[in-house]
Amino acid sequence: MSDLKLTLKPFGNKAILIEWPPVISESILKDILCFKHKLQNHYANFYDISTAYNSLTIYLKSAFLDFENEVEKLNTIYNLEIKSKEIENYIWHIPVCYDKDLAPDLDSFLKVKKLEQQQFIKLHSQNLYTVYFLGFLPGFPYLGGLPKELHMARKSNPNLNIKKGSVGIGGQQTGVYTIDSPGGWHIIGKTPILFFDISLEMPSFLKAGDKIKFYAVSKDVFLEITENVAEEKFTLKKEISHV
Repeated sequence: MSDLKLTLKPFGNKAILIEWPPVISESILKDILCFKHKLQNHYANFYDISTAYNSLTIYLKSAFLDFENEVEKLNTIYNLEIKSKEIENYIWHIPVCYDKDLAPDLDSFLKVKKLEQQQFIKLHSQNLYTVYFLGFLPGFPYLGGLPKELHMARKSNPNLNIKKGSVGIGGQQTGVYTIDSPGGWHIIGKTPILFFDISLEMPSFLKAGDKIKFYAVSKDVFLEITENVAEEKFTLKKEISHV
């Protein structure tokens, strides 16, 4: 049983919004994902469950007749015991090229932060990033774990055409643009990996609770991996992790 205080609200009469304390933390993420797992196994009246930093929304198959009764059911499920190993996640190893030809904002970023390029690469690729949720664009991962030295406010004038695969920094986060899109994050690298592919049964390989480890590659290796990805000859390295 968690000591966290939850708030349950009706979201119309066919959805329920559950909110945790408004803090971005791995302990809250773990609690959210454990509750989602319990709901998937012990609650029948839903067709979708979405999560964010400190919330979970249950979309119901049929409207609830008595909200207080529904809350009682959900609280009972929330308090069920669960073994952490029941929830399996992955650590994904993602290649990134930090060549300035693929990182249009890197020069200006380095000047503001007073960093050399190799210092920046070491800082950006040394941490293990947590996927808190997917949003903004299809499959776009909101990642926690960016070193404080690299925090930078989003651009005041967004770029109107950021290419898919672009790795950006916005505020306290880093993330990957999964499709071509406007955006206000500082583009500091690019990955050849497809983070969203509509032709697949599961268009995004990531899910909340997964982790990402970036590693630097040269431009030549980037182009080689790009070609291999297009020919379906590249396999991402992943390791099993547990919430």
